[in-house]
Amino acid sequence: MKSLRLHDHGQATVELALTLPILFMVLLGGVQVAELGRNQLAVQLAAREGARAAAVADDPTAGARAAVDRAIALRPIDVLVSLDATTVTVTVTFVDHTEVSMVGALLPDVTLQASATMAFEPP
Repeated sequence: MKSLRLHDHGQATVELALTLPILFMVLLGGVQVAELGRNQLAVQLAAREGARAAAVADDPTAGARAAVDRAIALRPIDVLVSLDATTVTVTVTFVDHTEVSMVGALLPDVTLQASATMAFEPP
């Protein structure tokens, strides 16, 4: 029995050395996904805030842009304002560069987009 165990020295160290980089990459992938989720929520918030501001502003385009700029700090961000007779739609687009160490280089940039529509309100 003792002779079989003599050949097992360092086995746990080798297994750890082989699995630790994979575990670390999975952990960093989770961080990247969480960052993308956070930024998507921020883009959705900006679209809602922009639509709300545009619905009550004299100049809907300027009001939406100002509200989006106040709502989030992500830059550069594109704001598109579409008007019809009774509603205003604000579409916010942000290109999220995947920058988490080691994982970000493996993933392409992700375009995050959100729209919100609100009825015009009299001033």
